[in-house]
Amino acid sequence: MAAVPWVALILSFVATIHNHIGLVEASANIGVCYGMLGDDLPAATEVVNLYKTNGIGKMRLFDPNPAALEALRGKEIDVSLGIRNEDLPQLAGSVDAVNSWFATNVEPYLNDIVFNYISVGNEVIPGSLGIYVLPVMQSLQKILDDRNLAGIKVSTVAPGSALGVSFPPSSGEFTLEASSVMSGIVAFLAQQGSPLLINVYPYFAYASDPVNIRLDYAQFTATSPVVKDGELSYYNLFDAAVDSFLAAMEKVGGANVDVVVSESGWPSDGNGNFTTPELAGTYNRNFLKHITSNVGTPKRPGAYIEGYIFAMFNENQKPEGVEQHFGLFHPNMQPVYPVF
Repeated sequence: MAAVPWVALILSFVATIHNHIGLVEASANIGVCYGMLGDDLPAATEVVNLYKTNGIGKMRLFDPNPAALEALRGKEIDVSLGIRNEDLPQLAGSVDAVNSWFATNVEPYLNDIVFNYISVGNEVIPGSLGIYVLPVMQSLQKILDDRNLAGIKVSTVAPGSALGVSFPPSSGEFTLEASSVMSGIVAFLAQQGSPLLINVYPYFAYASDPVNIRLDYAQFTATSPVVKDGELSYYNLFDAAVDSFLAAMEKVGGANVDVVVSESGWPSDGNGNFTTPELAGTYNRNFLKHITSNVGTPKRPGAYIEGYIFAMFNENQKPEGVEQHFGLFHPNMQPVYPVF
């Protein structure tokens, strides 16, 4: 038992060194989003143990939930931490407010948790909150720079609706409204060497147009190219969506900015034959394989693209329909279908 303090000390050292200089992680290369919109979900300590049991090395938190952060101390799970959308106006208007947010939600955990990203807002661009994102990012970056916390990257999460053009992928372009905000954000990301976080959902594209979008293209199961874009061949819609974002960033000066897929998944129920456990399992297993094989995309072959499955649990307080059925696990922690 005398070795326990030394283990804790080593974990603390690893977290501290990563947060200061950045390290290549030894943890599993797949993340899962930990959503909490349910009234029957297990305690945070049980959830963290479920991540560990299934070899899930990364967690995305949508907001700095204290119970989750406490449960993550010393657990060697890399964390992407979100700032709530509703907090953005106040934070954008006050550097002191950003300092207070950091002092409350990040600083107490720096010795015990590896933070990979702080995401400023979730899917607020395009939208009325979009103008607040860059000022908060800049304030946070100053805090990190002042503390020499180079291992923590500041970004925001962009939805597919930020793209006005997505086909063919090389024509990817932000909407006019999104571009007015994204140009500054992309310049910031390029300067800092930080990635853009993007949410990619082939399910929604397929479910909205199953006549023209093939199921095998949406599920990573096509065995021959489905879309040709110049010299590039696309076997799956996921790669096409990622490359559309890369092309859009190029057009606003972000040719060297990487992406992290902060959400992707497939619901297991809620929309008839489009949403079965079999289809959801096929998509998420193939997504996991695609991410961890480091194959990149046709535009960036061999590139490592980090990815997070949405979500850990079925959440009964989300809107009725498919939104309640993206979970890998039921609230009783039994798998909805096998993935890991």
